[in-house]
Amino acid sequence: MLMKQLLEQNELLRPIKIGELVEGVIIGKGRSSVFVDLGPVGTGVVYGKEFYDAKYELKKLKIGDKVFAKVTDLETENGFIELSMKRASREMTFEELKKKKEDGELIKIKILGANKGGLTAEISGVSAFLPVSQLANEHYPKVEGGEKTKILQELQKFVGQEMEVKILDLFEKKEQIILSEKAKDLEKTKERLKKYNVGDTVDGEITGVTDFGAFIKFPLSVKKEGEQIEGLVHISELDWKIINDPAEVVKTGNKVNAKIIEISNNRVWLSLKALKKDPWKGISEKYKKEDLVTGKITKLNPFGAFVKLDKEIQGLCHISEFGNEKMEDVLEVGKEYKFKILSVEEKEHRMSLKLVKE
Repeated sequence: MLMKQLLEQNELLRPIKIGELVEGVIIGKGRSSVFVDLGPVGTGVVYGKEFYDAKYELKKLKIGDKVFAKVTDLETENGFIELSMKRASREMTFEELKKKKEDGELIKIKILGANKGGLTAEISGVSAFLPVSQLANEHYPKVEGGEKTKILQELQKFVGQEMEVKILDLFEKKEQIILSEKAKDLEKTKERLKKYNVGDTVDGEITGVTDFGAFIKFPLSVKKEGEQIEGLVHISELDWKIINDPAEVVKTGNKVNAKIIEISNNRVWLSLKALKKDPWKGISEKYKKEDLVTGKITKLNPFGAFVKLDKEIQGLCHISEFGNEKMEDVLEVGKEYKFKILSVEEKEHRMSLKLVKE
């Protein structure tokens, strides 16, 4: 017992340092200053800029109240220890936020605003940001064409609403918090994904179509919203043919059968074309090198022109085939032209063409 008392006494007598967080009792208040009893180390004062920075908080305090403050100077002209209430409050706030982050605590926030990148909020007076990429699947703005103005309109619907989130990252110097809504379901998602393997086929429903692909929610047999998983079908996995707009192939609400092609980072990637017959299989029997064919121009790109030969097969006439001529001056989208097949690569799903000038 004596040893404990000696240790406590030594701790009290230990010299304080600038930047240290200290606890004291308010013993006096002036028009622009507050005096704090810090025990054996002396008396502290909050005044000047530090007083005005925390004046609203200081007004609520009375003589005898316990407070925490941060040491900014060891001795003023009058022999007091200069203190900052605001810096102490900020430090304590971030300590609490760090603990919430480490514990993975769920926090309820109210959405205050929206921009094209995500949603804004506040936690303990600190500005917080919830990026679009960190929204839960059911809240992700699945906007066809990926138009930023439409995405913003979807995000603005959440302003004033409450959400449950976890702290993803903290930037104390910038006084900013990055949040994640989807992190709250991470463990549940991990558990659900254990039931699936790459190569499995699932029945699902298209829940959203964007410029980069489509979202599918599965399995349909589970009725509880929270029990389902949402995966992504990239635009390249929607069909064997070249697609410019995913909406050409699927619509929200469509019931589909899909194949799981990848599971990583608690996300699922699916394919619709993997369950369709590959139109390129055996194509070298139908189209051969040196053959002359007629095709319709479907798209002009910086690297060449896409040419539709039949319902599912497209070839490429490379930009280099036009020499000094401008491709746009020679070809027009929607029109048919004669081409010579330069090569057919069945496994790579590629066909090279050359325009035949009449």
